Amino acid sequence: MKLIRTSLCAVLVGAWLAGCGSSVKLDEGAPVVDAKANPAGSGAAGSGSGATTSQSQVATVDASKIDANAAASRFGRVVYFDFDSYAIKDEFRPLIESYGRLLASNKSKKMVVEGNTDERGGREYNLALGQRRADAVVKALELMGASDRQLEAVSFGEERPAVDGHDEVAWAKNRRAELKDR
Repeated sequence: MKLIRTSLCAVLVGAWLAGCGSSVKLDEGAPVVDAKANPAGSGAAGSGSGATTSQSQVATVDASKIDANAAASRFGRVVYFDFDSYAIKDEFRPLIESYGRLLASNKSKKMVVEGNTDERGGREYNLALGQRRADAVVKALELMGASDRQLEAVSFGEERPAVDGHDEVAWAKNRRAELKDR
């Protein structure tokens, strides 16, 4: 979290410094448009050119109305991992972004991220790997705007398999982190 704050401060200072060094002067022929005097958005006030500008057709989105069920039906609630890994794959970026925005827009919403592993490896190792998987998803959600107070990371290791079986197909389904409402 400290690294994020430091990076954000560096970006803000850089943007401020870039704005201070601007070489464009306001009085060098750029027409000033008074929005109150010219509400229709037509050309520069007093320019006589008759040029018009079109209004933006971009619709605003009320992030507080993002539905968790819609996000779940579109992206699911499970992040799958490679063997012996807790790196989040790019294919799960839309899921992380969707839930991160949902949590950022609704500060009262809380989620638990449950980390799981396949049956290979010792019990302690699998509990630790499941925790690293859950922590990785929580950190990614925080980068998208969720707060640490909204999220909890827990590990079940190999104790809660999604699929019974002793082959690669079953193991791949069990190496996961599940996002659940709390």
